[in-house]
Amino acid sequence: MGKAKNIGLIGLGMVAGVAASFQFSAHAQKDVGSPLPLDELRQLADVYGLIKTDYVEPVSDKKLLSEAIGGMVASLDPHSVYLDQKAYKEMKEAVQGKFVGVGIEVASEDGYVKVVAPIEDTPAHKAGIKSGDLITRIDNVPVRNMSLDEAIKRMRGKAGSKVTLTIARRGEDRPWVVPVQRQEIVVQSVKARMIEPGYAWLRVSQFQENTVEELAKKAKALYAENPEIKGLVLDLRNDPGGLLPGAIGVSAAFLPQPEQLIVSTKGQLPDSNQQFYGRREFYSQRGADPLAGLPAGLKTVPMVVLVNGGSASASEIVAGALQDYKRAIIMGSQTFGKGSVQTLRQLSPDTAVKLTTARYYTPKGRPIQATGIVPDMRVDETPEGDALAVLRVREADLQRHLASEGEAGKTQAAKDQKEALDAQQRAIAQLKDRKPLDYGSKDDFQLAQAIKHFKGQPVQLAKSEPEAEKPAAPKTLPGTEQKPPEIKAPAKK
Repeated sequence: MGKAKNIGLIGLGMVAGVAASFQFSAHAQKDVGSPLPLDELRQLADVYGLIKTDYVEPVSDKKLLSEAIGGMVASLDPHSVYLDQKAYKEMKEAVQGKFVGVGIEVASEDGYVKVVAPIEDTPAHKAGIKSGDLITRIDNVPVRNMSLDEAIKRMRGKAGSKVTLTIARRGEDRPWVVPVQRQEIVVQSVKARMIEPGYAWLRVSQFQENTVEELAKKAKALYAENPEIKGLVLDLRNDPGGLLPGAIGVSAAFLPQPEQLIVSTKGQLPDSNQQFYGRREFYSQRGADPLAGLPAGLKTVPMVVLVNGGSASASEIVAGALQDYKRAIIMGSQTFGKGSVQTLRQLSPDTAVKLTTARYYTPKGRPIQATGIVPDMRVDETPEGDALAVLRVREADLQRHLASEGEAGKTQAAKDQKEALDAQQRAIAQLKDRKPLDYGSKDDFQLAQAIKHFKGQPVQLAKSEPEAEKPAAPKTLPGTEQKPPEIKAPAKK
């Protein structure tokens, strides 16, 4: 089976299943640093002219130019993208934590649309759609060789309307058809509850505009319910990331010193080389400080952070910071490896380019890009193992992924194709009759292992060896402390 070519989130219409940590910047003409390639530009103009005069039917100038811009940006890496009017509107909705869709994270694989994961508490999740399912038809229209963007557009629509998906599940004799009602998906950023007396669970499902405020509110409620918390689990599994201020604020909530470095960035431009600290100016620039008045115990309570291959971007920033300062034990499986910064360059009031401008580094200088965060304790998803591991797509699997700095080629040698196919078939067989995991429930095996760790009981570690290589040794990044440019989230409508 071929590697996934792209990844996205239904309702976002772009590579936002592993959402970028956005920085917003006004567009300005810059010196490109070298003469324009006149021969290649003439060739582009010649092709443009040929299409206008010789193509079988007329094509608008706007379509040709938009597609040319989109293709140029998309050729760079999986997270750089041109946002036309519709995509730009959807992006703004996504960072606010709401959109209309069915609620599945998808990838394009071998010409089909593959379900990477259903989002919790969404129509797709409730309809029984599972990771690894292939969508073969949308409203009876075949998706074979349909672009991922086109498939996403067909699955979008008005809230309350229905879309019929034809699902092929490996191991099943025939596909099955499921009608799914579209709805406005409002992703609840933070969940929390006491697992048992003395042990708390905080889950961040996505880093949105209000995540820091939500986390502070839920943390205060937990301590009001049980002032003597002996262990706290921060659950970042399948958290695709989001906004950088949210990651900084969540990290700062648990670190004892506000001056501690959370994450660094390094890129080509001087203003891409930044250091971000756990001070209010980096996570909140309006209203009262959301982290004011946090329970003192939150800074010292023993912690476990749960991560997996679906933990990406902002999730990896938090896990990396808490790991570097030895504030928490990281448990689970190696994270996605989405360690790049996307800056939004405005082109017009309703169009923009989302461009990769820097790489992220943990406080100790470890690169996150294409490597991810390796857990301190590897624990499978179930007592029988982690069947989803071989089906998950990681950053290093994406076509044209940005390599980690100094990375030569792929992070690991390609496995024998037959061995990989056999592993996938075994995984599919194990997943065939399994219900989607309800994080935080009594059946949550990894959470149970975290509680055992707090109690000093033996933890059942992963049975298999990790497939990806461990990250390079920490290094010190050059440069001195700089105040980063203001990071703004789009205004709510």
